[in-house]
Amino acid sequence: MDKILVRGGRPLSGDIVIGGAKNASLPLMTAGMLTDARLTLTNVPRLADIATMSALISQHGVAVEVRGGTVGGNDGRTLSIGGAISNTEAPYDIVRKMRASILVLGPLLARVGEARVSLPGGCAIGTRPIDLHLKGLEQMGAEIALDGGYVNAKAPRGLHGATIVLPFASVGATENILMAATLADGQTVLANAAREPEIGDLVACLIAMGARIEGAGTDRLTIEGVKRLHAATHEIVADRIETATFACAAAIAGGSVRLLGGRLEHLGAVVSTLAQAGVEITQDGDALAVRRLNGLHGVDAMTEPYPGFPTDAQAQFMAVMAVAEGASMLTENIFENRFMHVPELTRMGANINVHGSSAIVRGVLRLSGAQVMATDLRASVSLILAGLAAQGETTVNRVYHLDRGYEAVERKLAAVGADIERVAG
Repeated sequence: MDKILVRGGRPLSGDIVIGGAKNASLPLMTAGMLTDARLTLTNVPRLADIATMSALISQHGVAVEVRGGTVGGNDGRTLSIGGAISNTEAPYDIVRKMRASILVLGPLLARVGEARVSLPGGCAIGTRPIDLHLKGLEQMGAEIALDGGYVNAKAPRGLHGATIVLPFASVGATENILMAATLADGQTVLANAAREPEIGDLVACLIAMGARIEGAGTDRLTIEGVKRLHAATHEIVADRIETATFACAAAIAGGSVRLLGGRLEHLGAVVSTLAQAGVEITQDGDALAVRRLNGLHGVDAMTEPYPGFPTDAQAQFMAVMAVAEGASMLTENIFENRFMHVPELTRMGANINVHGSSAIVRGVLRLSGAQVMATDLRASVSLILAGLAAQGETTVNRVYHLDRGYEAVERKLAAVGADIERVAG
């Protein structure tokens, strides 16, 4: 397996291109299954999860074509999706690789009235149940049964509109129900919908395809079903988690960077939290300028649905707090097992104690390079960030996690002054 080697102590300076958002790309790709016509997506990142979703959609019979793009460049790939659905089963062998595979359920039901989708497998950072997806679709007329590890869903008379109140603002449930509602008969009202920018990006794309949706950016979406959707071209929004990650890189390593394509309004609580820690983030045209000011200070953070502090940036921020002056407390409210990076950070000299859903971080003067192991996507990049500030060499193992959500992270960091390289396994 590949490894990432980081030799710390070098400040960062220069421009980093922010790619298209992974968490927007995956639901947008499944939206292409809602029509026979072609959906063309631009600014598509080159990631393992994108390849997995392409394979899943293709095995349903829908054509997926990829064009162009340079690795880590500012010309993301173009993806064209469309065609008839010839197979309604999403098999375990593919679904087990990526939990977002469940997002084919809504489009399959809406388009052809049936679906057989493997239950997503275990997840390193939490259980992520899909009950909200299923209950919402049942309210729209779907008949759902669980059998042999699969969700068997049918809508023999088609889906119909309904008023659905989510007990929790689930991103995945919002996406699945929203896509299904675009082709349902009548009006669907989705209350307590997730408000993440990726949801707004999906809404914008669906509207471009002919969907009738009101309430974009709010927690109440109203969808008037239409008979069919048509071809469209949509540019995927910049990845706010990649943006937050490289902002944390500038914070922990020092120096200043410009994040090309980053959007301040999409970062939510990340901006104010980093500001309290001593990091300035400002909009500079089509980029974000990030610089560490006069040292880092311990700041408390609590993960919450957008616009709160994102769970997907918690591990990266913890690495920053590990070298900040004073103490901080990070509370994880989204996933119950998202502190698996803590033992690895402590191997590097971090002073972190976990108490239930909170981690107390007491900043140290410096971290030390060590052999560490990535346990999930965001944990892997947090260890790279820690390596930027560590004395000596850090070796991050099992970086296949990293490739699920970051394109050429080692190239991007090396281009702004980091001493980092990938070593083939």
